[in-house]
Amino acid sequence: MNPAIKFLLIVFNYLEKINTFFLRIGRQLAWIAILLMVIVIMIQVFFRYVLNNALPWPDELARFLMLWMTGFIAPSAYRWGGFVSINMLDRFLPKIISNLLFILLLVVSLGVLIIGIQLGIKHINAGWIFNSSSIKIPLSLIGGKTENIKLAWMYMSLPVGIVFLISVNVELILRSFLSTFSKIDLPLDFDKEKLENY
Repeated sequence: MNPAIKFLLIVFNYLEKINTFFLRIGRQLAWIAILLMVIVIMIQVFFRYVLNNALPWPDELARFLMLWMTGFIAPSAYRWGGFVSINMLDRFLPKIISNLLFILLLVVSLGVLIIGIQLGIKHINAGWIFNSSSIKIPLSLIGGKTENIKLAWMYMSLPVGIVFLISVNVELILRSFLSTFSKIDLPLDFDKEKLENY
């Protein structure tokens, strides 16, 4: 086997294992965020329509949880091809050209994600200036002063999600490149034993 291809396979192997580990954690955190979001919304529905006394914080807390849920689950969806895509063109192209087009689109996506992380970090920096209008940390329970949380904690979901999207994007680029040029089939959860067989 070509040493460059073998090196890329090793890099791909480690990156895939890292992504598998962190994306599994992200999926668990995502369903917990959805569960909490549903509970918060049901509390708001009960107070608004049964007690006729809407609470100020559930809407914003549900939005907070939705943003984090998206940041946690989007990388897994991206890895599994769960995003909306138009794939009419690649059906009409020869396999090698279709694969090269896919790699090109992944590289363009990587550029967009890198710009996105820069914008996300700027958004966080601005978020330290502004407080949430209704989500408070009840520090008065331990003798402190109750404080509204900073919006930066909500905005952090964007760069966290994008960092993992970038990691998945690089894995997909490596997977596509190796599948195209080494003729090795690389299913998800490629492992070291398979590498030794090549």
